[in-house]
Amino acid sequence: MTEIEITAHPDLAGIDPADWDACACAEVADGGRPFDPFTTYRFLRAVEDSGSVGTGTGWQPRYLSARQDGQVIAVAPLYAKSHSQGEYIFDHNFAHAFEQAGGRYYPKLQMAVPFTPATGRRFLTRPGFEAAGMSALVQGAVQIAADNELSSLHVTFCTEAEALAGAEMGLLHRTSQQFRWRNQGYADFDAFLAQLSARKRKNIRKERATAQAFGGEIVTLTGDQIEPHHWDHIWQFYQDTGGRKWGTPYLTRRFFDIAQDTLRDDILLILAQRDGVPVAGALNMIGRDTLYGRYWGCREHHACLHFEVCYYQAIDYAIRHGLGLVEAGAQGEHKLARGYMPVTTHSLHWFGDAGFRAAVANYLEAERNAVGEDIEILTSYGPFRKTDKEDHQ
Repeated sequence: MTEIEITAHPDLAGIDPADWDACACAEVADGGRPFDPFTTYRFLRAVEDSGSVGTGTGWQPRYLSARQDGQVIAVAPLYAKSHSQGEYIFDHNFAHAFEQAGGRYYPKLQMAVPFTPATGRRFLTRPGFEAAGMSALVQGAVQIAADNELSSLHVTFCTEAEALAGAEMGLLHRTSQQFRWRNQGYADFDAFLAQLSARKRKNIRKERATAQAFGGEIVTLTGDQIEPHHWDHIWQFYQDTGGRKWGTPYLTRRFFDIAQDTLRDDILLILAQRDGVPVAGALNMIGRDTLYGRYWGCREHHACLHFEVCYYQAIDYAIRHGLGLVEAGAQGEHKLARGYMPVTTHSLHWFGDAGFRAAVANYLEAERNAVGEDIEILTSYGPFRKTDKEDHQ
């Protein structure tokens, strides 16, 4: 077999955009959208060029490429991390235990899309090179960690197939949960409501009516409908929410300027505005079959407006455009009552210290069982009618 060459790149400029996207989103060759808008070259380049990752951020790019017979067969978004912020798969307990035992947990390696708790492929392989490409990327990332005496490698929000394959290669498999809305071929929002219990259906209608009485209108914008001035409002919303959640927003203002130039066809803005001025809004990314809810913010508080802008309008859009899923981001059991059901998310982990690895493996086995039980319990509390005999009114 021809040898595969692995290279770590300090910036995306070292990888040809066509090579990256041939591995990340080969499906766009038919003219459609990528399945995953977050691993496209243009998205990751916007994050990098905006200064949202790089020097001083704790996210230092080390993108991987695997080349065989002169052709790039696989790539991966890899970063050296000096903290655990912006990951959404929490390893603070690992870091604490590692350092209590006298080790140095940071820096570590993170294979992920920065600040993005959305499931997608992390081992991006050209079609036909899936097994060889993933194996090469795993070996390359682990070798970089070992050669530099780094504590660990973490592959977060990977697909289930990658998690299972990675576990076969000796990586540790971790599970968590998110809430997603699934389109069952609904003709419209009322068809979705018809599948809910009468009480939940009534509550959602009440919430929508309350939200839509805020004193303005709700608009959806994408592509050329998005204008530069809209980003001033989105930035204000993002700063407010990011400041409260994380202390400091992860993305820079420059990211949103770049998004206007290179990403607006991938973006859906849902804005609640009065007299043309947004008072609240949500930024979503559009995939081929999934709408990804990312950021929400407001300058005025109105009852139920968050639910309307983030959840119900997203469902409306997905139904109208034939999308199969809405991913509404990390955490939030309040999503359950609104039709977003719990699902398993996956990550992979490697630790250089054999003793620590064994301890984490035991912990993750118990955690996987607990996550599975939690999902089962939450599913039983979902809003959908349990039997056809339940009230349809």
